[in-house]
Amino acid sequence: MLDNTSYIKNIAILGSTGSIGTQALEVVTENPDLFQMVLLTANNNADLLIQQALEFYPTHVAICDESKYGQVKEALAKTEIQVHAGHKAIVELVTLPEINVVLTAMVGFAGLEPTIAAIKAGKDIALANKETLVVAGELITELAREHEVKILPVDSEHSAIFQCLVGEEQNPIEKIILTASGGPFRGRDAAYLANVTREDALKHPNWVMGAKITIDSASLMNKGLEVVEAKWLFDLQPSQIEVIVHPQSIIHSMVQFQDGSIKAQMGLPDMKLPIQYALGYPERIANNFKRFSFTDYPSLSFEQPDIKTFRNLGLVFDALQAGGNMPCIVNAANEVAVAAFLNRQTGFLAMSDVIEACMQKMEFIETPTLHNYLETDRQTRMLAQNLIQTLPLKALQLDTN
Repeated sequence: MLDNTSYIKNIAILGSTGSIGTQALEVVTENPDLFQMVLLTANNNADLLIQQALEFYPTHVAICDESKYGQVKEALAKTEIQVHAGHKAIVELVTLPEINVVLTAMVGFAGLEPTIAAIKAGKDIALANKETLVVAGELITELAREHEVKILPVDSEHSAIFQCLVGEEQNPIEKIILTASGGPFRGRDAAYLANVTREDALKHPNWVMGAKITIDSASLMNKGLEVVEAKWLFDLQPSQIEVIVHPQSIIHSMVQFQDGSIKAQMGLPDMKLPIQYALGYPERIANNFKRFSFTDYPSLSFEQPDIKTFRNLGLVFDALQAGGNMPCIVNAANEVAVAAFLNRQTGFLAMSDVIEACMQKMEFIETPTLHNYLETDRQTRMLAQNLIQTLPLKALQLDTN
């Protein structure tokens, strides 16, 4: 267990104003003798970034939206905090020599380049941005090996697998079992899903998350992205990854070994636990989080995911089998489709139509470079936007209010 004699870790949080970022700062608040903030970044939430800077007093802050630079600079003018703006600035700041761990909690593709820069600078990565491994898993894992950098998963499912594998380094994995809550629409059919609204989809039964990941959870895309992430994190074949729906979200994931034994990591659904584990690794930090009681959950249930209705999970497995830049295509198309759904420009089921069409129409590259990934992302986004504008109205969930 970590105590005050342990060295202080200097932390950078990319995406400090989002759900993961704010919870990570709660962990820092509860352990002031263990963690020191060096860098906080936000996309466009200048008000919260300013508030966080005044509370945690990092050496640097960066706002990705350059139009908000003046607001942040003025608010922090009487402090010694250095203020930066733009994506390129964030890519440079993660290489600061005093940083030990970079928590990548930026949403989507935007997290790729800062993560690469941090790895090349020898920083351990607490990875909450699953899209980084979805888009360029082979590139990222090779860089991590080359620079002897740890990738510490923050997703509850991958943290669970990671914890189950501690002490099992010499024992081959037969398969891993990723659990899924099923989201707010578990058990619903396509006829029901054709009419759901963004408000319906944002009501997750177990987890409090950002809007994008909550929609991904409702469509099972989030579980698909986690499948790709798991393949790279744990060096697995697609056939070694199973998804099972577990509505109570108590078992966060499991590992089955070659002798048939299964290890599971359990606990109440609280993202602060995997965040704390990643930041404190390899030690466990004492905390006052609510404890799980078996008597409160006398029944835990499991069922197969419905990939016929929730097509995204199947599409991701197809992309993983294809390899190359296909997962990058899926990720880019999904990000555009989710944004359109949140803006009431397309329907819930139409998101899968957009993703599948992009998989069919985009050029497949078997061994992509970083440039190929960047171009694939850019071109897929353009294609997805055009598809959303031309899909038949029956595929759209229009705002009729």
